[in-house]
Amino acid sequence: MPADYYELLGVSPDASTDEIRKAYRRKARKYHPDRNPDDPDAENKFKEVREAHDVLKDEQKRAAYDRFGHAGVNGMGGGAGAQGGFGDINDIFGDIFGDIFGGGRRRQSQSRRGQDLRYTLELDLEEAVAGIEKEVSLPTLGECQTCDGSGSRSGRLDVCSTCGGQGQVRMQQGFFSVQQTCPACRGSGRTIKDPCDDCNGSGQVRETRTLQIKIPAGVDTGDRIRLSGEGAAGAQGGMAGDLYVDVQVRPHPLFQRDGDDLFFEVPISITTAALGGQLKVPTLDGSVILKIPPETQSGKVFRLRGKGVQSVRSRSSGDLLCRVEVETPVNLSRDQKELLKQLQESLDDQPEQSPQSSGWTDRVKSFFDRMGF
Repeated sequence: MPADYYELLGVSPDASTDEIRKAYRRKARKYHPDRNPDDPDAENKFKEVREAHDVLKDEQKRAAYDRFGHAGVNGMGGGAGAQGGFGDINDIFGDIFGDIFGGGRRRQSQSRRGQDLRYTLELDLEEAVAGIEKEVSLPTLGECQTCDGSGSRSGRLDVCSTCGGQGQVRMQQGFFSVQQTCPACRGSGRTIKDPCDDCNGSGQVRETRTLQIKIPAGVDTGDRIRLSGEGAAGAQGGMAGDLYVDVQVRPHPLFQRDGDDLFFEVPISITTAALGGQLKVPTLDGSVILKIPPETQSGKVFRLRGKGVQSVRSRSSGDLLCRVEVETPVNLSRDQKELLKQLQESLDDQPEQSPQSSGWTDRVKSFFDRMGF
């Protein structure tokens, strides 16, 4: 059964034409498919509220609807369902101006779209990797509630007498004709004779808006999130702009990120490097055991598969790259120093046990021989 037209617009059956017009504009903005690309039901809801407005704004159709319900207006040619499609969102304002000036929707509004806004959101690495919902507050221009964004106390916008509602005027300079923006209405094609006291006729007021922004998992510095219709309100009832959220990930004390891979350095002792061992190393989802094989050299990189970042654009995950750095012990006791000397003496007798050192020594000797040093 079709929904009640008054309930669709959220007004009472004794609502005035002006109340119906304002209610329609609010609902049409809310459900217009251009502002709800991810809502498959938005188009149907938009058509329903438009159909309700087309009937209730017309005195004859409204009287028939009040007396006989939907049966009283079927076949009268009204409604978005009969027209099919929803057109451009500016049609919403065209309907409104048609009500004011008469003759239906002859002219579309030339109201101006609001500015796009930009906001830089700083995240910790853990937040960027896991995804999070953040509450942010930003100063912006919002729709004036006193005049419902029209800029006029009465809601009435008159055709500009200078340009005849075209928003452009033609200037004759000798043989040349130059077209420029109308100086009287600034290109809107409309003028306000009774500007709203709260917004001075702009339809916009300064406000601080609080938003819940959902950040998908895997974002990185430089990623941008677009929130449609969350920018500044449009002038004189125009569409709101968009909000662009630029992601900035703070430096992490342990990990460095390279795409979907994470990188960090792990200090190990000389004995662990020489004899091998196990280390407990951190990851973003807990600790894991890293096995160090014997005779590991400083700078060796170990790859932990799938322990990096899950890509924001796919389900694949990067790796965690662990680079080991052999640490030289400090504050040695006399006995410890003596033991190291004994170790060094034994290694000097067997140079093949220090492959990098012996190879480096051979290259230096060859260089000196060539240079005649």
